[in-house]
Amino acid sequence: MNRFSVLKKPVTVLFLLLLLSSVVLSVITYRIVVLGGRIASQPVASGMPTPTPGVMPTPLPTHTTLPAQSPDKVLGVEGNVGVNYTGISWVRLAYPTCGWSNLSGTRLQNTIERYHEAGIRVLLTVCQGPDHTSSLYNTATLKDAAQGNADAVQCGNEEMKQDASVSFLYIPPDQFAKFYDLCTQAVHAVHANTPVLLGSLDPHVGGVDYQPLVDQVNYLDQMQTAMNTSVHPDGTWSWHTQTLGLIDSWHNGYPDASVNSLKGLFDFWARQFNVDANSGKLGQHLWVVEGTGCFKGCGLNTNNASQVASAHVLTLITDVQTAMKDKVPFFYFSGEDFHDQGVNWPIGILNSNGHPKPLLQNLPMGSRSLNLSCPTGPVTVVNQLQLLAQMYQHCTLPGNYYKLLS
Repeated sequence: MNRFSVLKKPVTVLFLLLLLSSVVLSVITYRIVVLGGRIASQPVASGMPTPTPGVMPTPLPTHTTLPAQSPDKVLGVEGNVGVNYTGISWVRLAYPTCGWSNLSGTRLQNTIERYHEAGIRVLLTVCQGPDHTSSLYNTATLKDAAQGNADAVQCGNEEMKQDASVSFLYIPPDQFAKFYDLCTQAVHAVHANTPVLLGSLDPHVGGVDYQPLVDQVNYLDQMQTAMNTSVHPDGTWSWHTQTLGLIDSWHNGYPDASVNSLKGLFDFWARQFNVDANSGKLGQHLWVVEGTGCFKGCGLNTNNASQVASAHVLTLITDVQTAMKDKVPFFYFSGEDFHDQGVNWPIGILNSNGHPKPLLQNLPMGSRSLNLSCPTGPVTVVNQLQLLAQMYQHCTLPGNYYKLLS
């Protein structure tokens, strides 16, 4: 009996069909679970292309390049792929070196292209990575990130942070100088005029934490020395000509409107760059990559949902007003609530399922509303995404907003 006669037997044919079906099902399951990642799990709203779960998009032959914008037009949110933040024209995305993203290679390029097709610009954060001791100077990784065609790139994240619980973040200034130099070269080899941010400053309270801010200046001075000795001997590089990423995490605007850490940080760094904080020039040296409210470890009662809700939305308002007044690029953090280290972080403008949150997140939707005066006419907002988007469109809040939200 030869192998062809065996294949003709009905039982054999049935067995082979079952085997083939099992293999195909296994492959599909693998692609959905392993390759789908965060993209497949994200809710998708209208206006952004819907990604097919687990399927790598076909490479695009060309890139859509949006015109550069002045700093006062850079107003965005920490985004998640597949979530549409209606009315917001910038999103901040992460490269895999930040620990969770799957945006690299063709996936990164196609993702940013689709944002560009929708008229949305992207700030891409390239972290030094938790395993930076072995991969900090990986030029292939930096080149891949640069080829994503982002509209701005942040090279490094909280590289100055001195915290034992996240000790992997800290990079000695001489090592970070070399990393930043390689990252900048990679980005500018693709697009010479793409803004490159010099990492991000570990958050401190402006107007209060003076010495920690001076320590950050000392770090930058040491980085500058390394850049002009070991990285580029006899160089003339100065951090004063760069653009710093700024993180502010404080309950600005709460418990009274005079609380404003962000303004204190603007004043401090304006002095370092020798510019008037009110001149509109600070945005050439500083981007707020994370503006958010503190809800734990800063005097608030984390078990008081009403207090946390008021502090959250008033911080959003105060931060946006402060950044727009001084014409400093601003990204609200976060787009969605999230869980980290066993703690729920209720600091998104959407909940953890990607659904809109009411203005006061401890109350039902519609229990509070604000009637805004906008350039195009009056607008009523009932959720936080609407509020953020309309403020970015230069809408003015009613005079009683503080009473309504506190």
